[in-house]
Amino acid sequence: MDDIDRQLISLLRQDARLTVALLAQKLGVSRGTVTNRLRKLEDEQVIVGYTVKLRPDAQPNQIRAWMGVVVEGNQTRLVIASLLGEPGVAALHDTNGRWDLLAEIRADTMAELSQVLERIRLIKGIRSTETNIHLATYR
Repeated sequence: MDDIDRQLISLLRQDARLTVALLAQKLGVSRGTVTNRLRKLEDEQVIVGYTVKLRPDAQPNQIRAWMGVVVEGNQTRLVIASLLGEPGVAALHDTNGRWDLLAEIRADTMAELSQVLERIRLIKGIRSTETNIHLATYR
């Protein structure tokens, strides 16, 4: 990945609905360049999906949980790409200390949360996880 790829990803993180023409304009490249780079990033599974972000309070009854993830060896890129493609992962953070990654998980029911956790545990390159359910926010 070069600077244009990183800028492209940054623009898509802000608004994944931007048109190829607008992305090309903002990056100062042709539409063909944007299309080719998107295809390459998707083929390499750097981009594994597009999603909608909601305000945290838009779904007050939704179950939220935090999952600490320990990655095996040098599998971090593969694990990150897989987690970013998991619909139940609302946010993913690189951390230091006990966990390599911290994932914010969201689900509508406990059964759905269980399914998300099971799919995550099956991702190649994950050594271990620990999940804590979010009960309340004070600030």
